Amino acid sequence: MASLVRSWIPLLILQSFLVAVAFGSKEAEQFSEALLLKPLPDRKVLAHFHFENRAPPSNSHGRHHHLFPKAISQLVQKFRVKEMELSFTQGRWNHEHWGGFDPLSSMNAKPVGVELWAVFDVPQSQVDTSWKNLTHALSGLFCASINFLESSTSYAAPTWGFGTNSDKLRYGSLPREAVCTENLTPWLKLLPCRDKDGISALMNRPSVYRGFYHSQRLHLSTVESGQEGLGSGIVLEQTLTVVLQPETTSVETNMQPSWSLSSLFGRKVVGSCVLAKSSNVYLQLEGRLGHESKNVDTEIEAHKLWKNADFDLSLKPDRVLRESSGLLFIFDIDKSSDSEPFDLGLNWKLPSKWSCQQAPLQASRFLMGSGNERGAIAILLKATESQEKLPGRELTDGRCTIKANIFQIFPWYIKVYYHTLQIFVDQQQKTDSEVLKKINVSPSTDKVSSGMLEMMLELPCEVKSAAISIEYDKGFLHIDEYPPDANQGFDIPSALISFPSHHASLDFQEELSKSPLLSSFKEKSLVRSYTEVLLVPLTTPDFSMPYNVITITCTIFALYFGSLLNVLRRRIGEEERFLKSQAGKKTGGVKQLLLRLTAKIRGRPIEAPSSESPAAESSFLSTKLIFKIILIAGAAAAWQYFSTDK
Repeated sequence: MASLVRSWIPLLILQSFLVAVAFGSKEAEQFSEALLLKPLPDRKVLAHFHFENRAPPSNSHGRHHHLFPKAISQLVQKFRVKEMELSFTQGRWNHEHWGGFDPLSSMNAKPVGVELWAVFDVPQSQVDTSWKNLTHALSGLFCASINFLESSTSYAAPTWGFGTNSDKLRYGSLPREAVCTENLTPWLKLLPCRDKDGISALMNRPSVYRGFYHSQRLHLSTVESGQEGLGSGIVLEQTLTVVLQPETTSVETNMQPSWSLSSLFGRKVVGSCVLAKSSNVYLQLEGRLGHESKNVDTEIEAHKLWKNADFDLSLKPDRVLRESSGLLFIFDIDKSSDSEPFDLGLNWKLPSKWSCQQAPLQASRFLMGSGNERGAIAILLKATESQEKLPGRELTDGRCTIKANIFQIFPWYIKVYYHTLQIFVDQQQKTDSEVLKKINVSPSTDKVSSGMLEMMLELPCEVKSAAISIEYDKGFLHIDEYPPDANQGFDIPSALISFPSHHASLDFQEELSKSPLLSSFKEKSLVRSYTEVLLVPLTTPDFSMPYNVITITCTIFALYFGSLLNVLRRRIGEEERFLKSQAGKKTGGVKQLLLRLTAKIRGRPIEAPSSESPAAESSFLSTKLIFKIILIAGAAAAWQYFSTDK
């Protein structure tokens, strides 16, 4: 027995070695969770949930995952996804009051509805096929209509206007997609603790969907291992951004409302997710509060910052970080439990006013013209108050300029005339050579592909406003292509405005911890913003006319075939006998008595009543019925003749 055991030991060691080689990496999967709370100038509160899940590089044949969701890993491996982002958004981001020049707004301010873009690591000829298969898989995974993006009329292939320069990039948007709990539930199932424990337990459905804005985002990217025989690692980032209105009883409009986690979400944090490497809650204060505390030593005077003349925090922070525009309070929730739940609250004592840093230009889009035949689309760029203070200006031929990229998709039924492009700077029309630095146009094809416009504008730094207009004609759709609510109009996806020379980041003076949320804020992100979704009314047919035609036709055919069947199934002999009996019954007793008296006087036998009159009447009725049938048949033949297309 001992010799048998000794013989199995080398085999077990070899098997363990092979398993380790197959796994290919000694790194373990990591999961972290964080929550950022931020008061806004318009008396609202921003809550940003951030979850990051990392899977280390592994063998190309796959491996067993302990924390990383298997469904996402299978998507990456099967469809060869290099980078992907999916967002579900309801509401529109207010760039004026909520910010437009910070990492949070640049990465999480998304257009209304569903937005999906992906970069594939496949040959160019297989990109469209991989995109279609990916949309179907995501549609089933998140209970949404993402499969509608498989059609070539619903997506585009941007080159440089979107911000990611790749010829294997595909972009699609569904502006009318409704966002509800059916999309949030599968999104939460990708988390190791779901919504049962940790920070994600705060996601109370009524609290999330009653907000002014909420956007759930899923971003994944692959990390190359650099070792032969190993696949690439995967980084999955899940964020949920919610803008809520705290309930307050204060009558002062200048006083910010006080709030707590329990008042915003109706729940408290009773502990961190046991599988999370780090679980932190951050409170960011901007504006005047940060400038007043600029000369305060945050490490020594931290206990004085969370209780001061302006506000009070219900809990003492574990650490305070100072940034150029404010303060960041850090709380560790590992110590919270059922007996001592974590319920952070902010109580304002004095009225406070501040403004968020905005992008160089604020964009808006609208329609021009009237009627159902033609119109024009206009994009208006207005300078903001913080334009002169922002870095990123460039000198071109000795003058200061601001670069702005515009990317937008046009459905095929919006036939855009690109030669009608007009550009106005400070209400003065400019030629394309003066302002337009680069442009890429992809015309649409009827019922085959959508149109795309990418252009780079180079505007002077002292610009106050800039407007772009382009004319279009409205196409005609087949009756089967109209949605059920066709009279509501058709949506044109939001246009993306990005500033390639401007990047947003948070520069903390203290050394950052290993928090993925703070690390992402420190990285420079491209400043971008989305415009409104346009609602274009198209010519719609009278959908009641087919109903009227069908009703009249069915009525005529019912009359025709009903009369025909009545004639074919009628028994004429029985009817004649029935008419004779009725005629005999109608002959009264007085008439019979007179007939008998007349016959006795004349000496003749009594004769039975004549049946000629009923027979004649029956013949007359039959002739009248046949005339009706012929008349109905003639009407039906005439209807068939004139209604048939010649």
